[in-house]
Amino acid sequence: MLTFINLILLVLIVQIIHFAGTWKLYVKAGYPAWNAAIPIYNAVVLTKIMHRPNWWVILLFIPVINLIMFPVFWVETIRSFGKDSKLDTVLVILSLGFYIYYVNYFEDNDYLGKRELNQQNKAGETLSSILFAIVAATIVHTYIMQPFTIPTSSLEKTLLVGDFLFVSKFHYGAKTPQTPVALPMVHDSIPLTGIKSYVSQIQLPYFRFPGFQEIKRNDIVVFNWPTDTVRMFRDKSGQHYHKPIDKKSNYVKRAVGIAGDSLKIENGVIYINQKPEQLPERVDIQYSYKVQGKGKGFDPYQLYKLYNITDGVGFADRNKDIYQFQAISDNTLEDFKYHPNVASAEPIIMKKGYKDSSIFPNNGKVNWNRDQMGSIYIPKKDDVLPMNESNFSIYRRLIEVYEGEEMGIEQKLTFQNGKVMLNNQEISEYQVKQNYYWMMGDNRHNSEDSRFWGFVPETHIVGKPVFVWMSWDSNATGFNKIRWERLFTTVGGDGEPVSYFPYFLMVVVLGLGYRLFKKRKEA
Repeated sequence: MLTFINLILLVLIVQIIHFAGTWKLYVKAGYPAWNAAIPIYNAVVLTKIMHRPNWWVILLFIPVINLIMFPVFWVETIRSFGKDSKLDTVLVILSLGFYIYYVNYFEDNDYLGKRELNQQNKAGETLSSILFAIVAATIVHTYIMQPFTIPTSSLEKTLLVGDFLFVSKFHYGAKTPQTPVALPMVHDSIPLTGIKSYVSQIQLPYFRFPGFQEIKRNDIVVFNWPTDTVRMFRDKSGQHYHKPIDKKSNYVKRAVGIAGDSLKIENGVIYINQKPEQLPERVDIQYSYKVQGKGKGFDPYQLYKLYNITDGVGFADRNKDIYQFQAISDNTLEDFKYHPNVASAEPIIMKKGYKDSSIFPNNGKVNWNRDQMGSIYIPKKDDVLPMNESNFSIYRRLIEVYEGEEMGIEQKLTFQNGKVMLNNQEISEYQVKQNYYWMMGDNRHNSEDSRFWGFVPETHIVGKPVFVWMSWDSNATGFNKIRWERLFTTVGGDGEPVSYFPYFLMVVVLGLGYRLFKKRKEA
């Protein structure tokens, strides 16, 4: 992680490079040479030389955005001294700005005023406009709203595979990028190439802007998968990679437990603070069922389509006409059970006491499985946790990784001779530095969630899905591939989702009509 001292050194190096390559240009523009050496002030003066707004300087200090703004400043600087050809523009970009040294020391071009700048050819202007458009889009993508696609069925029926979402960054507070050297508007890899899209060696400290809403129980949340070690999402190579927080794969689940809650699961049912979870009206929980058929007309695949069951169907016992339906929803179950060709439908619930080593805390020391686990306390910021043998495994990764490694603090938790040791010092309690959450899917038997890897730290929270702007059914054909009833529907709320697509079309038509009317009037 980039320390404060390293950051200061980096800034000083950039300032020295800038001064050495531009001081003569400042003088030509009528400013003292020392203006080029003063951090921040030199950028303000440069915007005056380029005849650009002073607020551009702010963009130089926003991670990722500044990587795009540097080329904008390079191009605008040489244009201010008559170097506006396509070749000049290409050279200053490919040389990472060092072409300015040539202009500063070996060219005798006079400084041009605003009038002369407006008369130059459009090559540099066009590139600056394109780069600035990318800046604007990156700001929206990073700090306001990000598009997101639902790749799995873990939140069926609330969110469907093929839903395209807008995820709000500002509801819970937008994070500044911790990986500043990265391509804008892409995640962990360059599309269609699989090539890493960032440089992980430079890391900034975690910072989140204030949000106007806390994460509430049962909110659907997008977050960075805490244990992600794959090069890119869905990578099946088996190789592991260390990934910065903001480059870990984006997951979307429901926050069934929030900071300060105690959670347990009994027979597949979640209990929060010893009470069964209270689900919103739209939620439709799904489980896997063992289905016994009856009659000659029993066709499991026809039932699968009839009841819109996700995740498929397979044999449980071919000889006895017993099938396993991977995901039958609560709202579908009653109709399904009373179908004339269904003799019985029983949920496939793992028994209490059955040990599944893939379940958190992943050490095989607890008799937990996907349907029976807990009780687990979900820590909140400033909690003082008693540390003992019984909870050592539960909070080990939280302390070592989420509170330690990812915050630049070395923390090694061990259990020796009946004592909990932090960095070889015995501790009886630990004060938590941030809030944590327990995320699960509604498709309870087909969801990789907190049951398998534990807590989600506040540092990993990305945003809140607010809108489905497109929904694509890959199994359908023709115009039926578009789920028209889901277009422009809200993610939250009670009752059936309402499509605002007609209103959107109305706004578009009115906008186009006004534009056409204005053009005719001007003609």
